[in-house]
Amino acid sequence: MASGGSSRHDRRRALQPALACVLFPILILTGQPLAARADAPRIAIAPQPLDRAVMELARQTGFDIISTEPGLRRMRSPRIAGKMTPQTALRRLLEGTGFRAVAIDAHSFRIERAPLRVVAPRVPAQPDREASPGGDIIVTASKRSSSLLRFPGSAILIGGFAPGAQDTRPRTMDDVARATPVLQNTELGIGRNKIFIRGIADSSFNGATQSTASLYFDEVPLGYSGPEPSLNLYDIKAVEVLEGPQGTLYGAGAIGGIIRLTPNAVDLTRTAASVSSGITATQGGEPGFDVAGMANLPIVEDRIGLRVVGYRSRDGGYIGDRLRRLSNINRTDTEGGRATLRIDPGAGWSVELGALKQRIAAVDAQYAERIVAALDRRSRLAQPYSSDISLLRAVVRKRWDSGLELLSATGYIDRQTADVFDATRAIGSTGPTVYTNAQSAALFVQEARLSRAVPGKIGWLFGVAYLHNRDIQARAFGPPNQPLDIIGVTNQTDSVSAFGEATWPATDRLSVTLGARATAARTDGEPSSRPRNNSFVRGRATRRVDPTLALSWLVAKRTALFARFQTGYRTGGLAVAPGVGRVQDFRSDSVIVGEIGLRTQRSGETGLELSAALSYARWRDIQADLYNRRGQPYTANIGNAEIAGVEATGDWAPLRGLHASFALLYSYNIVDGPTAQSSVRVNRRLPETPAFSGNAGVRYHWSHGRASDFNVAVSARYVGRSVLGTGDFLDVSQGKYAVVDAQFGWRWKGIALTVSGDNLANASANRFSLGNPTILATRQQTTPLRPRNVRVGVTIGF
Repeated sequence: MASGGSSRHDRRRALQPALACVLFPILILTGQPLAARADAPRIAIAPQPLDRAVMELARQTGFDIISTEPGLRRMRSPRIAGKMTPQTALRRLLEGTGFRAVAIDAHSFRIERAPLRVVAPRVPAQPDREASPGGDIIVTASKRSSSLLRFPGSAILIGGFAPGAQDTRPRTMDDVARATPVLQNTELGIGRNKIFIRGIADSSFNGATQSTASLYFDEVPLGYSGPEPSLNLYDIKAVEVLEGPQGTLYGAGAIGGIIRLTPNAVDLTRTAASVSSGITATQGGEPGFDVAGMANLPIVEDRIGLRVVGYRSRDGGYIGDRLRRLSNINRTDTEGGRATLRIDPGAGWSVELGALKQRIAAVDAQYAERIVAALDRRSRLAQPYSSDISLLRAVVRKRWDSGLELLSATGYIDRQTADVFDATRAIGSTGPTVYTNAQSAALFVQEARLSRAVPGKIGWLFGVAYLHNRDIQARAFGPPNQPLDIIGVTNQTDSVSAFGEATWPATDRLSVTLGARATAARTDGEPSSRPRNNSFVRGRATRRVDPTLALSWLVAKRTALFARFQTGYRTGGLAVAPGVGRVQDFRSDSVIVGEIGLRTQRSGETGLELSAALSYARWRDIQADLYNRRGQPYTANIGNAEIAGVEATGDWAPLRGLHASFALLYSYNIVDGPTAQSSVRVNRRLPETPAFSGNAGVRYHWSHGRASDFNVAVSARYVGRSVLGTGDFLDVSQGKYAVVDAQFGWRWKGIALTVSGDNLANASANRFSLGNPTILATRQQTTPLRPRNVRVGVTIGF
């Protein structure tokens, strides 16, 4: 106990000797008045163990703070200084520690562990992510609270994107996918890549089908179909991945899993800013640059605050075109920003209003051709593309001390993509010919849910959701200046669902989770012009119930086993068909997945953390966006697949600051259907799914006093062989390469300097066998690894 001094409090200190932390919003949420700023004391506390910091705060303010929590001494407090209320000072000390303080009276507080949210293991490939000693890593993608050991499913969390992180490189989901073998992605270009989770991969091409992995920004999805938008992850707190179908909590589309981007929250107590910049040199290529900034502004302390982020980056080109006698043609520019306004009116209520906008523009495509050279091709025309996204969101929360939470999330998302392909060679034209494809999507979502999470008691959640999506595909073909419109399609989907999930602690060691989602959805398709055929369905309705059953068994203090069964589906729709002026419909597909796994945690800063899982999936009526031998797109149900996977991640810390980590995924899958059977058996695989991928790394972090610290990391990753698509036309080999990266970082006070190198061995390999779908029949396209490159970056925090 820390005391301001009465004998009654001395007796309390003798009975409860541990130290504490404070409940910052309790006084606000219960309506108790705060001291006026003019009367607030001046407080100064240096960084130190949290138990000592709390004692020092009690000494300076005369408050009484008691606790029996032993984990306080393993936490480290931040530096706080200035004129502020004791409540504000306590809140700053406890922020992010996993503890809270409950008010006993106006000048006394009891510290206890806060109700936990779902946690997930770190991805070992990320050198900058550290768990808080004595506390759990917190994730929110499960929509309910659970500790890491008791979460019955495979999940990963990747961090280190905040402005203060020592790795200051600009990163997107493409970079995250390359860092962990659980994620796979295409490499068509920044802003038009697809991403897959644990081998649930339908197609390498973008088209009318719904994404197999649902991507969320906080509580709002970033899209319904099409490629993932490659958002810049500057000032993102964490990327959370829940593996396997998440039909119960997230509905249609999440058949592979969900990915949630969690931005850093608005800080209502202090003004802060950061600026980050860097330059990148690529061997034999064009230089690149990046600049980003963040500003956090409390408008009314503890009540209203604003956080804004802006960024711009350029990825220098490294591909040449010998026919046009050009070099470094594949330059890509990204610019965008985000803003979040947070309002905490008190009594447990909070409101977040957010906006996001980003534009990606590429001068030319990034593919080469084997018959030309490793980093060159021959084309008549430039093949630029663009990808734009805008998002508006509103999230309203109400929290009660009993663990009850009410949440309402509303979002509107607008996506625009445009691609230009050189079709001159495909049709044997004497004059230049282009094929263009533009997709426009508007998505509106609304979800409301009520949940309760109390450790040791039944936790539950119930919600309702509405979704409206309109996706328009427009195409043109002909001379570059005057291409003629050819048939496209519009799909409109409306969905209403109710869902619920509950976890019952059958014993102290065994918990059972049950859930289900009931959905009624309708998709209506309309051709952009009168088609030559009428053998298609304009509208189709879907009614489904997707259940969840999961178990968690605590077999030792820091070790648990889990098992999970879950289902998911995607809606059908209308798509263009092979031939001129034709359309065809495609059916809904579905997946059933079962998995078992083990997870163990270390209890301190040293030791071993390990997570491993076995999974099996049955995928029926697989939807796939494809191209035929004449370079014409179409969508079809290609058959069924069986997918078995073994995955593991580990992180060993033999001493403080030193970590050796690994991650691996072995995936066996086979596709059965007329299209797949046209290939030899070894190629009857789902696209973009190598049989084996893995990574490993070593990192060391050490401090030199309180003002500066250093870190150095070396990592390697291997990507096995995969195929571009299903069938003898698309079973082109890709992958089968290894890459070595390294990084050094130094921080002094608010300044961080980093030097990082990627592909240090200058490996030359084919990441992806596609760049221009109109010449797929040549089977000569490659997407080369970026040659050896080095970035020097600096971040300044205020």
